[in-house]
Amino acid sequence: MTGRFLPLAMLGALALAACLAAPASPGRAETLALQAEPIPLHPGQADLNEVGGLIWRGGLALSAAPAGFGGLSGLLVAPDGSRLEAVSDRGLWLSLPLRYDAAGLLAGAGPGRMGRLKGPDGAPLAKRRDRDAEALARAPGGGFVVAFEHNHRLWRYPALAGTPQALAPPPGLEDAGENSAMESLAAFPKGDLLAILEGSDRAEASPAYLWRGGAWSRLTYERGGGFRPTGAAVLPDGDLVVLERRFNLLEGVRIRLVRLPAAALRPGARLRGTTIATLAPPLSLDNMEGIDARRSETGETLFYLVSDDNFNPLQRTLLMVFALKE
Repeated sequence: MTGRFLPLAMLGALALAACLAAPASPGRAETLALQAEPIPLHPGQADLNEVGGLIWRGGLALSAAPAGFGGLSGLLVAPDGSRLEAVSDRGLWLSLPLRYDAAGLLAGAGPGRMGRLKGPDGAPLAKRRDRDAEALARAPGGGFVVAFEHNHRLWRYPALAGTPQALAPPPGLEDAGENSAMESLAAFPKGDLLAILEGSDRAEASPAYLWRGGAWSRLTYERGGGFRPTGAAVLPDGDLVVLERRFNLLEGVRIRLVRLPAAALRPGARLRGTTIATLAPPLSLDNMEGIDARRSETGETLFYLVSDDNFNPLQRTLLMVFALKE
C-alpha cells in the first residue's frame, strides 16, 4: 500500500520526498546482488524467540542497489521454502532464493531476479496508477493471480515475467477507495479465491469477496481495534491466516495474525477470526504487508512475512519467519 505507513516521515521533507518519488524500474529482468542482514526478534533481547502463538524462525533485512527494489506487498514461498516470489507497488516482480542454517532458521537470500510486470498487451506497465500490485496468490492449475490497487483489477499470469489475462473482478470493486482495495488475496486448493479489501480507517469491518463455482459472492471481514487487513494465506490444513496492521504516530506500527476456519468461508458470512499473535515495538517490525504459509520438513506450520518499505529511507524491507505453536 503506497504512502500509507510513513514512520517518522514528518521529521523532514527529505524522507517524504524519498517516499513519494517513483524509483527507476528495470526494463528487463536483472540479477540482484542482495545484502541480507540477519535480524533478531527483539533487538535488545537476543534470547527472546516467542511472541503469542508464534516461535521465531529467523529474519533478514534486505537491501539491493537497484532503485526499484522495495515496496514488496504480495508474497509467495515455494512449498519447500527454497524460493520466494513477490510483487511490489511499483509494478515489479521479484524471485529470490532463500537459505537456512543447520537449525532451520532463515539465514540468507539471493542473488535474485527482478523485472517489470506486463499488461495484457505484453508491454511493461507504464502508468503509475496501473503498477500498484498489492497481493499475490497461486492460480488454480498453475501461474499467479495479482491484485492491483488504484486501477483495481485482478490479472492471471502464467509466470510473473509473462503476459497476463484479465479476470472478472468482484462486483462493485470500482467503488473501493483508490488506496484501500484488495490488499489480501488467498487461493485455495480446490480453486476458491478470497479477496479482502483493506477498507476504511474508521470502519470495524472490511468488504470481502469469495470466488466459488464461477461467481463472486460478498462476505464481511470483522477486524476492529484499528487494525486493517494487508495480506492473507491458506494454511496447510486449509484454514486461513490474515495479516493485519495498525499504525499511528504515537504507537508506531503493530501487526496481528488472525486465523479463520475454512468452514467459515461461505457466501454472506461475517468472518471473525482468532488472534494468533500481536507484534509491537520494540520487536523487529516494519510495514508488514505480505504473508505466506507452508509446512516444514519437520511438520511445523511456518509463516513468512515481508514488509513494504514505501521506498522511504527511514523504513526497511524485512523478511521474517515464524512457526505456529501447535
